[in-house]
Amino acid sequence: RMQSSRSKPCSCPSLKLREVASMYFTLVAAFLVILVVALQGSAPRQSDFPYKVPLDPQGLLELSWNVSYPEQAVHFQLLIRELHFGLLFGMSDRGEFENADLAVLWSDGHNSYFGDAWSDAKGQLHMDSQQDYQLLGARRAPEGLYLLFRRAFSTCDPKDYLIEDGTVHLIYGILEKPVHSLQAINVSALHGGLQRVQLLKPNISIPQLPRDMKSMEITAPDVVIPSQETTYWCYMAELPEGFSKHHIIMYEPVVTAGNEALVHHMEVFQCAADFDSFPRYNGPCDSKMKPERLNYCRHVLAAWAMGAQAFYYPEEAGLAFGGPGSSRYLRLEIHYHNPLVLKGRRDSSGIRLYYTATLRPYDAGIMELGLVYTPVMAIPPGEDSFILTGYCTDKCTQLALPSAGIRIFASQLHTHLAGRKVVTVLSRHGRERQVVNADSHYSPHFQEIRMLKEVVAVFPGDELITTCTYNTEDRSRATVGGFGILEEMCVNYVHYYPQTQLELCKSAVDPGYLHRYFNLVNRFNDEEVCMCSQVSVPQQFYSIPWNTFNRDVLRSLYGFAPISVHCNKSSAVRFPGQWEKQPLPSITERLREPSPRCPPSPGAQPAAPIALHLGQLRRV
Repeated sequence: RMQSSRSKPCSCPSLKLREVASMYFTLVAAFLVILVVALQGSAPRQSDFPYKVPLDPQGLLELSWNVSYPEQAVHFQLLIRELHFGLLFGMSDRGEFENADLAVLWSDGHNSYFGDAWSDAKGQLHMDSQQDYQLLGARRAPEGLYLLFRRAFSTCDPKDYLIEDGTVHLIYGILEKPVHSLQAINVSALHGGLQRVQLLKPNISIPQLPRDMKSMEITAPDVVIPSQETTYWCYMAELPEGFSKHHIIMYEPVVTAGNEALVHHMEVFQCAADFDSFPRYNGPCDSKMKPERLNYCRHVLAAWAMGAQAFYYPEEAGLAFGGPGSSRYLRLEIHYHNPLVLKGRRDSSGIRLYYTATLRPYDAGIMELGLVYTPVMAIPPGEDSFILTGYCTDKCTQLALPSAGIRIFASQLHTHLAGRKVVTVLSRHGRERQVVNADSHYSPHFQEIRMLKEVVAVFPGDELITTCTYNTEDRSRATVGGFGILEEMCVNYVHYYPQTQLELCKSAVDPGYLHRYFNLVNRFNDEEVCMCSQVSVPQQFYSIPWNTFNRDVLRSLYGFAPISVHCNKSSAVRFPGQWEKQPLPSITERLREPSPRCPPSPGAQPAAPIALHLGQLRRV
């Protein structure tokens, strides 16, 4: 179905005010009890908490938050629509309940308490000696209980999670029975789950939007969401006949009311201009009924994931679509996450594109950085953190970028199921200068185009180095690079302007050096393994006995062997030049790891819960 048609950061308080606040909190903490009146009242203003996400599939827990960069803190508002006997909310490395950093609300049936806690490797809860989830208030409203609390990005408490850029795995658990103490909570018996978000949203001012701006909705045509946990739904749409060149200048999600917890992420792809027409289709993306030609609809126009807001292009650039050399056909892909296996739920979600006929000074472009999709890059099985790196070399940027350079303003990181961390760094003259985008808690189940906090300028001769970390502990054979979901990728799709002919700037290890590795492995192996040329690279990797020696030599090979560089034009043709057996870029100076900023402590706060007056809680 197609239809045409930030608040300012608060300033830091003065030192004296901080001292007064510190004394106040210390005095309050000394009493061990804060009485938070939970009277009937109105909900806090939505503008105070601009970001919102449902935590559970039923939408009974709704999290809203705001980010204060001057205070280096996140303020949370948790709406609990049905309060049983409390809940756990927190963060962990990958969404586990073990080794988690938690804010806990619990009740013994008469009295309610709030406290900052942590769980150990066995899932046992402990009150934190440093109470860093600061309760700001609790308020009953007709729709439920609002819990307001604050947490600094970094607390310098070894038991606390460091909130940083990128993906954060939020966890929740509902207490369905009264508990007499925090230690009595059995984490493994909780009804709970996880939600992934980007907590630290960039503080970007919204650009001026033109008066002639129009909008177009690319939405699912009232589909019935299949009653299974995971569905990728594909729908073909098309632009009007004779649609001239326009610039997309922003887009936002359109989510059917009531389905906020089911619509996980959505993307709009433009089809290849090589075909005059594409068949209509409305159905699961993995169906045998899906026409083969839809696989040629891969050019991303818009991507949204749960918790993201509207995406804005910089004032001086827009994403071109329409006109000569541009396909009229678009493919909408929606990922439905339906863990409760709800039946008969109808959906018309999608993405609303805002566009203008008044073209901006620059066309925006999308460039692929990282590793070439090839089996020569592989990860041994049983690895907890194996690193692969792809290079966009100085030789390629020197040849392909304009003398004034390009400006990267957004980025979408991408791996398959084994990916755990992704980072792209800009290097100039052998010195790392700037992180383009990094995600230390990356999840392949949460991929969105993220606006960067600051635009990154890339000049001819610069290098863009993309490093991915993988975990293959659950695999018994090697994982090779490729398109399959059990194969791997390491990609950063960077959004930049002005658009150039350079569409892909990636690398892979030189195949000749990999062949030498296979020969070496064969000589050290007792059993004869056929490493002959007629055996495919994946088969050779699958036949390797993965002892420490073979693992370490492969790791070393990727760290020193020459590379094959793909410096490709939009037509998938390489720029002229010698691109085989290129030396690895030499890095003489690394970026320093930023040291966490510890907030001023309001004084020693005893590890004691805060008593809340919520009235007597009972089973819902």
